[in-house]
Amino acid sequence: MTTTPYIQFFDGPDFDGTGEHRHELLGGKCASLVALTQAGMPVPPGFAITTASYDAFITAAGIQDDIHSLLEGLDADDVAAVDRVSAQLRFEIESRPVPADVRADFVAAYHALQDRFTEPVPVAVRSSATAEDLPDASFAGQQDTYLWLTGIEDVTEHIRRCWASLFTSRAITYRLKNNIPNEGLSMAVAVQKMVNARAAGVAITMDPTTGDRSKIVIESSYGLGELVVSGLVTPDNVTVDKIMLMVVKRAIGSKHAELVPDPEAAGLTELEVSAERRDVLSISETEITAIATIAKKAEKHFRCPQDIEWALDRDLPDGANLLLLQSRPETVHSSTAKASTPATAASNGNFGIASITQALLVQAGKA
Repeated sequence: MTTTPYIQFFDGPDFDGTGEHRHELLGGKCASLVALTQAGMPVPPGFAITTASYDAFITAAGIQDDIHSLLEGLDADDVAAVDRVSAQLRFEIESRPVPADVRADFVAAYHALQDRFTEPVPVAVRSSATAEDLPDASFAGQQDTYLWLTGIEDVTEHIRRCWASLFTSRAITYRLKNNIPNEGLSMAVAVQKMVNARAAGVAITMDPTTGDRSKIVIESSYGLGELVVSGLVTPDNVTVDKIMLMVVKRAIGSKHAELVPDPEAAGLTELEVSAERRDVLSISETEITAIATIAKKAEKHFRCPQDIEWALDRDLPDGANLLLLQSRPETVHSSTAKASTPATAASNGNFGIASITQALLVQAGKA
């Protein structure tokens, strides 16, 4: 396993030997995945394509001046102009060649990851921008993630698409409206083994509707978690006492669909969930306790409330199948509290599952 300025394996050393998981080199998501892995928490194996790769590509492609000139003075409320700039920048990024040394490093890293397994495994390619997962702006959901990719050509093409997603219309608009400068903006990319999720979801180490830090709120549904975080299904909702790890409230969501692997198509397919499965919780009492426990560990490690993404891998045995896919600072309550009076914030406590889902969607930039 080789670590270079362009590549860092989640479980490998930093290329400069500092031992620091630098946000400016790894972006929010990859910095979290490296920190979680090296803290001994269960994360699917993978590596980060660092921001140095993106920066080298942009320099070699000669499009930095275009980026600055097109974004300068852009009005976030001028939807047509934002869309036009987005389309041009994404085209330039997706059509220019990647420097040979940059490409060679992530091809070698991909093969090194595959060599850990007895047969080829699909991977997820996930964006990790330097502007995401900040204390006052989560930026989650603003760039692209690609799932169940197989083969080096497919993977390298989607790495470039992740770079280009730094300039989606929604990402440009988000930065403009949150006064996030484009100077110094860069993109890392996570490449990691795909999880064959039986159930997945999110957990927040506080109640996002009230700010109660004595609670953990878990949302869960069948299959991969993308349908949960995108708001396309109504998941199960469970509130756990953080100290006693006891369930204090639960609501069974409709969970009408699940996203699962389709081996014949070498990709994913959305299936309808049977009525019998909809009417019961998608996770067991034991799994609820395990999810709450690992969420607490993430909060303790990062020293602030966390919003985690988790999955139960159907290919792993019970008790060893819970995996962490992400951990980011919770921003929903902290951001809404600034805009609410104490009385207003307190009145949100009885809104129930719809409120929590809406809060999660606000954080993910989907609402």
